[in-house]
Amino acid sequence: MHWLDYIVALLAFVEGGWLAFDGCHAFAKGDYVTPKSGQYAGQLGPWSKLVTAVGIEPRSTLMKSIHVILGLIWVAIIVCYLLRLPWAWTGMLICAIGGLWYLPFGTLLSIAQIVLLLMPPLRTHSVG
Repeated sequence: MHWLDYIVALLAFVEGGWLAFDGCHAFAKGDYVTPKSGQYAGQLGPWSKLVTAVGIEPRSTLMKSIHVILGLIWVAIIVCYLLRLPWAWTGMLICAIGGLWYLPFGTLLSIAQIVLLLMPPLRTHSVG
């Protein structure tokens, strides 16, 4: 396994793990993790404007479910990727593309994962 595989897995875990955690937190506590004080107290990140623009209420059960489901699927695929299951490279790429909406940090993490996954040492995983 190439050392870049571990970097991709770590980036994916930070993003996917946070999505799952924040979605579960939103279900359990009624809202996502937001700043408690300051100028942005109680406000969601820029991702909320994007999902609102496509017709999804950011604090809705649907959006909370998207957080949890994408996050849990991603974490499961990370395990499969590290176990070198043949389809997991594609799964990681799909999850990274699927995380581009999560502005700003998720977008940056997803872009980094996509770039790394498409580099020759990792891209060869996609063909076996």
